[in-house]
Amino acid sequence: MEVVVAKSSGFCFGVQRAVDTVYQQAEQKKPIYTYGPIIHNEEVVKDLQKKGVKVLENLKDLDALEAGSVIIRSHGVAKSIYKQIESKGLECIDATCPFVKRIHNIVEKESGNGRQIVIIGNDGHPEVEGIKGWSKTTATVIESQEEALKFQAKTGEKLCIVSQTTFNYKKFQELVEIFQKKGYDIIVANTICNATEERQKEASELAAKADVMIVIGGTHSSNTRKLYELCKRECENTYYIQTLEDLQLELPNSVELVGITAGASTPNKIIEEVQNYVRINF
Repeated sequence: MEVVVAKSSGFCFGVQRAVDTVYQQAEQKKPIYTYGPIIHNEEVVKDLQKKGVKVLENLKDLDALEAGSVIIRSHGVAKSIYKQIESKGLECIDATCPFVKRIHNIVEKESGNGRQIVIIGNDGHPEVEGIKGWSKTTATVIESQEEALKFQAKTGEKLCIVSQTTFNYKKFQELVEIFQKKGYDIIVANTICNATEERQKEASELAAKADVMIVIGGTHSSNTRKLYELCKRECENTYYIQTLEDLQLELPNSVELVGITAGASTPNKIIEEVQNYVRINF
């Protein structure tokens, strides 16, 4: 039996950068806080908590803070959060992914020019909430074809469409096409991260060849859920796990290829544990 791990598995550039930043700051033995969990992986968050890093869950937690350093996670935050940190005299360490920061800049500029912002992504996701907070005009989140078809702009209103960095590329194209058919004056910015596109493409191709597919990632990870959905379409026997402890695997002798992929918030250590377990036990 062959076990194949997709090349684009585990930490992406933005997540690795953010996690490294927190670990480096934790070594300085000063009060460190992250605005929201640094990544959607409970194992990493627990390890950082052991090193004294505390999580601010919301604005109320931030308002209660009187001293310390606040790290902005890779998902980014609304512009108002930066102002709040500054007004309280706290140190702000910005670990926003550069690809997310690019979306903030586009949204701030185009909304400043009067365009209504359309964000194609998952409403309520921290990255999307952060993007909304950079718009000077109305920002609407669209996730489905139904929502796109129902959308109506005011007469003469101009739009700017951006995407959550981890959104499904094919679905993004389909939703943009719906807007284009409505005849609006639109600027479209494909802000899906290249690493996300490549990760999804590799996972889908591997799942199409595999007898069994294992997708590793946090339960709250949007990009991991999308990987699971893509793999499930290609391979019925697809498992979604967070750690090796979650893997309840029974493989018949007929299985020839087991594929493994992982979301952008999954440490290499966990991927290696799963890979080694499957190779040794099956």
